[in-house]
Amino acid sequence: MLRQITTYLSFVRFSHSVFALPFALTGAMLATRHQPVTGVTVAWIVAAMVTARSAAMGFNRLVDARFDATNPRTAMRELPRGAMQTREAIGFVVVMSAAFVAVSFQISWLCGALSPVALAIVFWYSLAKRFTAFTQLYLGLAMAVAPVGGWLAAGGRGGWEPWVLGLAIGLWVGGFDVLYACQDLAHDRAEGLRSIPIRFGVVRSLLISRLMHVATIACMLALAPLADLGPVYLAGVAVVALLLIYEQSLVSATDLSQVKRAFDLNGYVGIIYFFVTAVDLYVG
Repeated sequence: MLRQITTYLSFVRFSHSVFALPFALTGAMLATRHQPVTGVTVAWIVAAMVTARSAAMGFNRLVDARFDATNPRTAMRELPRGAMQTREAIGFVVVMSAAFVAVSFQISWLCGALSPVALAIVFWYSLAKRFTAFTQLYLGLAMAVAPVGGWLAAGGRGGWEPWVLGLAIGLWVGGFDVLYACQDLAHDRAEGLRSIPIRFGVVRSLLISRLMHVATIACMLALAPLADLGPVYLAGVAVVALLLIYEQSLVSATDLSQVKRAFDLNGYVGIIYFFVTAVDLYVG
């Protein structure tokens, strides 16, 4: 049983929940300035994020199993190496999707009604690489749903805050996914897949990634006056900017060996951003 649980957690890269969850909670926090939120609602938001992300990642692994098997970097994932059967993966995705819809209805009828739309967005990313070079932008869109969803779940209505934060998150995620896709350029091209690195080459793709991260910081700064956030928040954004500068410095067109290390740094971005926003809202 323990081995099976470990396999499922690895299958959906559960540790990567730190990318989206902090921003869903940040969206909810921003909404609490206008509408009080209960601990029960926060628990439902966390459950919604975990089930939605698990369904999305499971779907990604399922539809990409054939491509993962031919890529040396991904050949040891659960489906290609046989640690999990296709029917198990299908069952997992169905259960997580149903759980997400059910949890969304527990939050509100609006969230429940929008839950299939959210699933469609996060599932589409996994298929986008077959149809468009701008796959990484669709991942950004999928992640941008998190703060908007958190805002709506906490009762937020109207206002620019969740949209500006969603744009920041979308640009941030799209930017680091461009870096990540650079290491698979040869494999993806051979398989007939599409991506920004395949369309524009590594040199221009790195420039695109860096511009997206500059725009990320600009959006985070733009949120400050909208949400009445002060010095603590701005200091946190400065730390995020330094992290992204360091991340970008690890990768160059002639050396992609540190892409994984650069990618892992992003786990700190969400945690730091959530923490400083919470401190500014509730203490500052």
